[in-house]
Amino acid sequence: MTARFVLDLPPAPAAPVGPDGEPLAGRFCGRTAAIDWRALAPRLARPAWWRFFHHKRWQYVGIATADCFIGCAIVDLGWTNTAFAYLFDRRSGAVVGGLSREGLPGLTATVGDVPAVGAGSRFRWLGERVAFEETAPDRFTVRIHGPDGFAVEAEFDGRAAAPWLFASGPVEDGLWHATHKSPALAVQGRALAGGREYRLDGGHASLDHSNGLLPRDTRWRWASAHADGIGFNLQAGYFGDYENALWLDGRLIALGTAEFDYDPAATLAPWRVRTADGLLDLAFTPEGERREDRNLLVAASRYVQPVGTFAGQVRGAADAAPREVAGLLGVVEHHHSRW
Repeated sequence: MTARFVLDLPPAPAAPVGPDGEPLAGRFCGRTAAIDWRALAPRLARPAWWRFFHHKRWQYVGIATADCFIGCAIVDLGWTNTAFAYLFDRRSGAVVGGLSREGLPGLTATVGDVPAVGAGSRFRWLGERVAFEETAPDRFTVRIHGPDGFAVEAEFDGRAAAPWLFASGPVEDGLWHATHKSPALAVQGRALAGGREYRLDGGHASLDHSNGLLPRDTRWRWASAHADGIGFNLQAGYFGDYENALWLDGRLIALGTAEFDYDPAATLAPWRVRTADGLLDLAFTPEGERREDRNLLVAASRYVQPVGTFAGQVRGAADAAPREVAGLLGVVEHHHSRW
């Protein structure tokens, strides 16, 4: 972290489990160096077989530009793995390129325990692949090669970015969870989809790396958007308030309980997202969405991720003047997994 940033949150610990095996709960600035849930104290320990079926790790990347939004994720469930990627064209309001694949346990996917140089995330299935890597401190690449000519080659630069959020805490009916959320990262690169080339230079990327021991049935609502000098991450569901945060002019600010007002049966209708502390109140106008329902007998997933713009107000503190927000490109999400 650079000295010019005001640190409203304490610095991230070296690890979310202390030498005594007790986990640390809270929101922090920066990134932790290691996550090893096997180090939990005996009173919290679960059998190795339980950890195998409940340990979930994923790397998500979002890229927002004037022309498109790109989302991709690699998910390691231990007993299986999966990956998806898509490009949403803002002019047509449709997904024009994508891939979605189930993998083979231990063979097709790797997700690092933390985002770090040398701890990338990769998925490969025959000729299709998704690869994310931190090539040098705060410099990243993502490469996607999918069907029908869909491809993404992009680099992200976070050397001048605001601090990351690291959050760690308990989850209902699971055990413990930790997540890293990045601020806006500068993007360079290009994408190919639907027979068209998209230049990504000048866009903004955001990264979500999560690692936890989660319940078999997990539900959440999520919202995220980032641009120069502003960004936010909101979640309502299994992880409580731990990952709710606002980035504003280089500051990382903890937010209160997230509230999502929307119609699950009409996800392309307007949404409203706000926080109970009054620091964020935004309307979301969808431009289109990606949705996918999977049923693998032993597992299932119901997922919808509308893409659109946020408008409204945010505040850096309860007594601060409101900051107007307009046209901030991002996503909302309704997700239910049985995994």
